Amino acid sequence: MFDVIFREYDIRGLYGKELNEKSVKAIGYCLGMKMLEKECKNVSVGYDARYSAQELFTYLLSGLNKAGIKVYDIGLVPTPLGYFSLYVGKKFDANIMITGSHNPKDYNGFKITIAKESFFGTELKKLAKEVEKHLNDDIPQKTEAQKYDILSLYVDFMSEQFQELKNCKYEFGIDCSNGAAGVVIAPLMKALNLRASVLFSEPDGRFPNHAPDPTEKENLYALQTLLSENPHLSMGFAFDGDADRMVALTRNHIFCGDELCYLFAKNIPNPRVLGEVKCSKNLFDEVAKFGTIFMGKTGHSNIKQMMKEKNIDLAAEVSGHIFFKHRYFGYDDGIYAFLRTLELLHKGFDLQSLIESLPKLYTTPEIKIPVKEDEKFELVEEFKQAIQQGALKGIKALCEIDGVRIEFDYGWALLRASNTSAYLITRFEAQTLEQAKELETKILALFDEIKTKKYHTN
Repeated sequence: MFDVIFREYDIRGLYGKELNEKSVKAIGYCLGMKMLEKECKNVSVGYDARYSAQELFTYLLSGLNKAGIKVYDIGLVPTPLGYFSLYVGKKFDANIMITGSHNPKDYNGFKITIAKESFFGTELKKLAKEVEKHLNDDIPQKTEAQKYDILSLYVDFMSEQFQELKNCKYEFGIDCSNGAAGVVIAPLMKALNLRASVLFSEPDGRFPNHAPDPTEKENLYALQTLLSENPHLSMGFAFDGDADRMVALTRNHIFCGDELCYLFAKNIPNPRVLGEVKCSKNLFDEVAKFGTIFMGKTGHSNIKQMMKEKNIDLAAEVSGHIFFKHRYFGYDDGIYAFLRTLELLHKGFDLQSLIESLPKLYTTPEIKIPVKEDEKFELVEEFKQAIQQGALKGIKALCEIDGVRIEFDYGWALLRASNTSAYLITRFEAQTLEQAKELETKILALFDEIKTKKYHTN
């Protein structure tokens, strides 16, 4: 089905197959019309380092120009610079970033922001129907767009915001993953005169050194090797393909997004913090001691929406999306999060010791369970009903914000449907490794029973 590329948070598909001349021109045209309908006069368009970016950029511009909206070309930049273009200078009404994020090289897609609001969910699904109507339209090639240098504005802004870091003697490593981060890191390090050892800064959409997903441990090997071979480098930072995520690490610890969130919160007076349902119990318990914390849905669009509703200063996903409203604009920016981490180090925070001082909890990695796309939410609902009917004993609380997060005295378990792919996601955390494994066994056994019954009945 064509509408499979219209995901919960963005548009994403295989280059040449789902994203081709016909589909992307139609997407550009329908987005342009939607933006005009929402009284936008112009749109900034940028792209990441993917090898398909220039071709898709040409098609997208053709559609936008047919719609009649003024287009500004901000070039090859990280996704956060697309968001940034809507906040600085008050020049742009909307933004489209052509990006495949952390996905394999043959994927690409579009992240859309209209009037500073993420364009997602039901609006994207409605757009899919409009695009389908225009797939066979004759949309001429027209790549008219005015160049706009958002990169220099961004570097100047960050240099001003973090001027106390200028000439900082702290030495660290950076892995740009051959993604879009490289175009920012070089001028930013020069502007602040920071001592960075940088890996894979050249944008290369074929990602010759490793996949652009720093949440997978094998993709951190080069950066870990750099740290181990250079004793003067005591911390490293890695970005995903479009640099809206950041992973920080020392020689013997990789910081999850919720751990970084806790550390950042400690440097914000009376913080109002938002964590997604996959975040550790430690984040919720510890931040509650000095601030206010909420639990919300996974997904950058959901998080941005809830940040506005609850007046949130700081939000995070386990995967490394960090959202700062405190001193910033409230969207996920891996480069900004990196600078805020350096700021903590500059102020004398011992990041690893602070994390090690928290109650010891054992968290399993995410387990992804393949299911049928059209049945994933139904399966979660059936699992929830089984829990409510007493299928598990010893439950302390049940959170239904996003899937099912089940609290026990000694830990918690999560089962939720992915909003972007045909699988369910589970995560388990407990006071001991044995308890975490026990939870995993118990939850997966119950789910297998429900799934077997459903598929057998069908």
